[in-house]
Amino acid sequence: MPDLTVEDFFRGKADSRRLFEAVLRQVERLGEATISVSKSQIAFRRKKNFALVWVPGQYLKNRPTAPLVLTISFPERDISQRWKEITEVGPKRFTHHLALYGEKEIDEQVYKWLKRAWDEAA
Repeated sequence: MPDLTVEDFFRGKADSRRLFEAVLRQVERLGEATISVSKSQIAFRRKKNFALVWVPGQYLKNRPTAPLVLTISFPERDISQRWKEITEVGPKRFTHHLALYGEKEIDEQVYKWLKRAWDEAA
C-alpha cells in the first residue's frame, strides 16, 4: 500500500483539516519535526513522537465528536481542565487528549504543551 498523505487522511473532512493546519503552524514554530501519516493518526516526530492528531469520528460513529483531537504525552498528569481525557498508559506516562472544535483553541497554552513535548522528544 502506498504511503498515505495528509490529503488522503483528511479527504472529506474539511473542518478537521483546517484544525490540523492550525496545529501544524504551532508545530512549525517549534523547529524541526517530521510528520508521519497512518490510517488512524498523524504523528509529529523528532527522535520519537511528541504529538498526534486524529479524527474521533472515524471511531465513534453516530456520536457527536470534535473534528480533531490533539494527543500529547507527559511524564505526569497535567492539571489543566482543558483536557477531554487523561490516561495513565505506563509508569510516568500520561496521555492527554485535547478535543479541538475551533482554531482559537489552538492558542499559546497549546503551543507551550507542544513545546514541552517537542523538547522531551529530542
